[in-house]
Amino acid sequence: MQMSEKEMFIQTWEREFQTTLKLLKEYPAHKLELKPAEKSRSAKDLAWTFVLEENALVGGAIKGNIDFQNMPKPPGTLQEIISKYEQSHQENVQKVKNLPDDEFNKTMKFFTGPKQMGDVRKGDVFWTGVMDTVHHRGQFSVYLRMAGAKVPSIYGPSADEPWM
Repeated sequence: MQMSEKEMFIQTWEREFQTTLKLLKEYPAHKLELKPAEKSRSAKDLAWTFVLEENALVGGAIKGNIDFQNMPKPPGTLQEIISKYEQSHQENVQKVKNLPDDEFNKTMKFFTGPKQMGDVRKGDVFWTGVMDTVHHRGQFSVYLRMAGAKVPSIYGPSADEPWM
């Protein structure tokens, strides 16, 4: 039997979540204020982005409306961020599992360009959430290296986790 797009999304999302979680758990909790450049976010704010992606993009797409104005501030510790990320992910996966398959093809207002909103298929918003998380995870892997932590395998071996 062929997998539905929703099932494929959940499978991909779960795999990417585990990889992102692995990186978060490697980050040294005492270096949350690290900023590689003046315009960069702190490690704490970047780590919190993973929670915001789960709740704003995925949670918002489920509802059909994303509230970009009322994003919660990050908690004080890395462990709290990780716990919230795990909790949010579990809750949102269950919500997506319960979502009828045809909801993936309904449209909602979402960014289509700079300062531009348009009708975008919910399924595309879901996928954007996962891909944006992968993008920010790449950024976070640089923070790991700069903080002196080991960078684990993401899609293949790393200097700190060789496969051979």
